[in-house]
Amino acid sequence: MVRVGSHRLLIAALAACAMAGGGIVAAQQGAAPAAAPVSASGSFEVGGVRVDVAGPNAEAARLAGWKLAERRAWTQLSRRLRGSEVALPEGAIDGLVSGIIIENEQIGPNRYIARLGVLFDRNRAAAILGVAARFARSAPLVLMPVEWSGGTGTVFERETEWTRAWARFRTSNSAIDYVRLTGTGPDPLLFDAGQIGRRGRGWWRTILDQYGADDVLIPQVHLYRQWPGGPVVGEFIAGFGPDNRILTRFTLRVDNADALPALLDEGVRRIDAAYQDALRRGRLRPDALLAVRPPSPEDEVDPAAIEVDDLPVVSTVTTGGAIINVQFDSPSAGAVTGTESALAAVPGVRSALTSSLALGGISVMRVTYDGSIAALRTALEARGWQVQEGPGTLRIRRGAAPAPAAPAAGAGDAPQNATNE
Repeated sequence: MVRVGSHRLLIAALAACAMAGGGIVAAQQGAAPAAAPVSASGSFEVGGVRVDVAGPNAEAARLAGWKLAERRAWTQLSRRLRGSEVALPEGAIDGLVSGIIIENEQIGPNRYIARLGVLFDRNRAAAILGVAARFARSAPLVLMPVEWSGGTGTVFERETEWTRAWARFRTSNSAIDYVRLTGTGPDPLLFDAGQIGRRGRGWWRTILDQYGADDVLIPQVHLYRQWPGGPVVGEFIAGFGPDNRILTRFTLRVDNADALPALLDEGVRRIDAAYQDALRRGRLRPDALLAVRPPSPEDEVDPAAIEVDDLPVVSTVTTGGAIINVQFDSPSAGAVTGTESALAAVPGVRSALTSSLALGGISVMRVTYDGSIAALRTALEARGWQVQEGPGTLRIRRGAAPAPAAPAAGAGDAPQNATNE
């Protein structure tokens, strides 16, 4: 829940469990889906402020707890940004607060115990503290959160607890410029667990250009459940770039499955800290090969400026055809060869060559086709393939095998043309 005055903007609301043993936080933001990233509005955030306040009734104790949290959070913020406390009257601090985040609370008849987060308006607070309201951030980096559970890697194929945790994370105070995806449209086709093993810079550059990013961040979590509802162990890995360079690795554990959101939130916080540390150390530089772009028309040589005598004598070959990327399952080398042969046999296909191989995962084939991507999709569906279409990309799967025909006669009946000996 968030306290909002007539002059304040509703920033976030976190529902908390008021049980004696504490509670787990769940993120809410209006009617938006759980995986939709929360607003990265420019606010200074101070979290983990603990209060224990008594009052004549529950509502008065709660209000007093929020006021105390505001004062303590302002003290922490001023010390963090200025190195010393900047004293302000309670009314002035209250005017700087843009939201209260309830991380955990316990409400009694006349007592309030809670762990709260406080959001301060960045521009107003920066002016009072004498610091810059903005700070240098990294290049834009696409976030690709991968959750491994039961041996299966999932990114955006379905909503996971890991994508929800990254959606809850507030990026306004991070030096990393995250490009967070909603997982709709072509996102599940372009970002899957098999993409981690692909090193081709051309393919990565094509994807990243669609999202206005310079490189990719690959935070992964491997979840190990001891038994249903029991302890959960999470192994976290912070990867970076097409080569998935590992920046840090750590393990966290909770005693029951109900605490999984808290486990993942802590994992997100630590991975973000690792990325910021790598940025300060100069280890989070975008891959130079991803910055290479094909020559623009302005860079091409004017044919009129070339002397005819300087041209070598060559034979002319007309190529043409649309280049279409086709993703397909490749459990074995035989499956790769078979799929290439099947696509090469489609009328209008000039060539079908695998450009990114991931045995046991999803490979990418580069297909030259005399026609549009929609025409190729129709041709593949006519041959029994299941096809999904994205921008410049097709995802194909083998159609379900036809059901065997029912026998014409019962199992115990003899064929009509049979004779008894």
